[in-house]
Amino acid sequence: MCESTGPVPIGFVGVRTFVAMRGFQSVLVRWRQVVAGIFVWGLLLNEALAQTAGPGLIPFRHGNRWGYANAQRHLVLPLAYDDAGPFVEGAAWVRQGPRYGYIDTTGRALTLLQYSRASNFQQGRATVELAGKTFAIGPDGQRLSTPPEPELETDYLEQGDLVRRQGKFGFRFTVGSATVVPAEYDEIRDLHHDGLLLVREGAKWGVLNGEGQLTLPLVYDAVQATAANGFAYPVVEQAGRFGYLAPDGKLLTRLQYAAAEPFVADVARVTTLDGKPGYLDSHGREYWQE
Repeated sequence: MCESTGPVPIGFVGVRTFVAMRGFQSVLVRWRQVVAGIFVWGLLLNEALAQTAGPGLIPFRHGNRWGYANAQRHLVLPLAYDDAGPFVEGAAWVRQGPRYGYIDTTGRALTLLQYSRASNFQQGRATVELAGKTFAIGPDGQRLSTPPEPELETDYLEQGDLVRRQGKFGFRFTVGSATVVPAEYDEIRDLHHDGLLLVREGAKWGVLNGEGQLTLPLVYDAVQATAANGFAYPVVEQAGRFGYLAPDGKLLTRLQYAAAEPFVADVARVTTLDGKPGYLDSHGREYWQE
C-alpha cells in the first residue's frame, strides 16, 4: 500500500488534471467516432443477416409446380403453387393462379391469396398490390401506416482508401491487408468484405483481392452488388449471360442464365436460357426439375 508523501502543490495538481482531461476528451471523441461507425455497420450487418440467413427451405420447381425443399433437394412442402418466393424473416410469398399470398415455414397461410403483386419481407414489411392500390403490410397481413426506415448510407469505403493519380484510381488497404493497388483503373468499388474490390478498365470489369491480384479478369460487362444482402454474391454479366461471384472472388456459377436476381435469404432466383425460373443456393446448386 502506498503512503502519502505529503501535500502536493495545488498548481501542479491543476495542470496535471487539465492535461489528463484534455487527453481524456480526445480519446472520448475518437471513441465516439468508432462507436458510431460500429453502430452503422451493425445495422447494415443485421439487415444483411436477416436477408442471408436461410431458414433451410428453398423454393423448388418441378415442371410448372412449386413447393419447398431442404438443402438435400428433398421436398418438404408440397408442390401446391404456381410460383414461390424465398423465406425471409419467416415468411414467403406464394402464387396460385393470378393471386399472391404469404405462408410460414410450416406451410400455414399468413394471409389470404388475394394480392395481384407481392414482394419479399424486409425489416418487418412487404409491399403488395390489392385492387389497384399499392401498400405495405406486416407479418400478420395488416396494412401498415408508418413509413419504412430510411436506408442507411452505403456509398463509402470500408476496407481502405482510394488513391488518385492522373485521372486513374488505385486503392490502399487499411483493413486485413497493407497492400497498395497501383492507380491504373478507371473505377474502383469496395465490396466491403473478404478483401475484394470491383475494378473497371474501359468498359470491362474484374475483381481484385486483398493482395492486389485479379481473381476475375477484366473481361466482364458488369458486376453488380447490393447493400440489401451485405454485398454478397454479386451478379456477373458477360454478353447477355449471367452468373454469380463467390466470396473468394471467383465465379460461383458459370455465366449460363438469361437473368439473375440478387441473393436473398441465401438463395437467388434465376431464369434459364429457355425462359424458365428457378432458384440457386449459395453453393450454386439448382433447385428445379423439369
